[in-house]
Amino acid sequence: MCEYIGLDVSLKETAISVRRDGKRVWRGKCPSKPSAISEVLRRHAPAAQRIVFETGPLSVWFFHALSKEGLPAICIDARHAKAALDMAPNKTDANGADGLAHLAEVGFYREVRVKGFDSMLTRTLVAARTRLVRIATELSNQIRGLMKTFGLVVPRRKGGRFEGEVRRLLSGREDLASILMPVLEAWRSVRTRAAELTRQVLATARQSGACRLLM
Repeated sequence: MCEYIGLDVSLKETAISVRRDGKRVWRGKCPSKPSAISEVLRRHAPAAQRIVFETGPLSVWFFHALSKEGLPAICIDARHAKAALDMAPNKTDANGADGLAHLAEVGFYREVRVKGFDSMLTRTLVAARTRLVRIATELSNQIRGLMKTFGLVVPRRKGGRFEGEVRRLLSGREDLASILMPVLEAWRSVRTRAAELTRQVLATARQSGACRLLM
């Protein structure tokens, strides 16, 4: 006999539903940790055939952790599953898990390819670096805008030259400098961290055969 499991995953708890021979045989909850879920499933679904959960913030971690435990984890497209899950009379985590277990049993789902951890690390690196660059740009624009209010126009400069121009214009204006210097220090710190991540991005690109080919 095979069991089909649906997991309705949230940040704190995961609702679990187990189906066998067309009917639910067990339902419960446990902390949203793959190790805890594995323990529950080995106790209540030792012959698990499919373990289905939707795409979400924890889906990559869940997929790799459950697969490492030897469990048949399947991540499915949340948008594709939504129409079937919306048919439940009461939208609760437990009913969501029941719906996912039913989809697992009948095979009506769209499996998505889960990226590897190395790929996700690269995506995270690029996203973090992009965010820091944007924050640095926002801070420099904020400094320019605030200084214009007092008739101090910062010339178009980048990097250290921008900082030098700001310090020059604030010279002798202790009242305004006490407000803007902390912002300038924050800009410099963010810019330094962005440069560190930029070096990591370049190092990663140099180690990638595909990136070297494109370059």
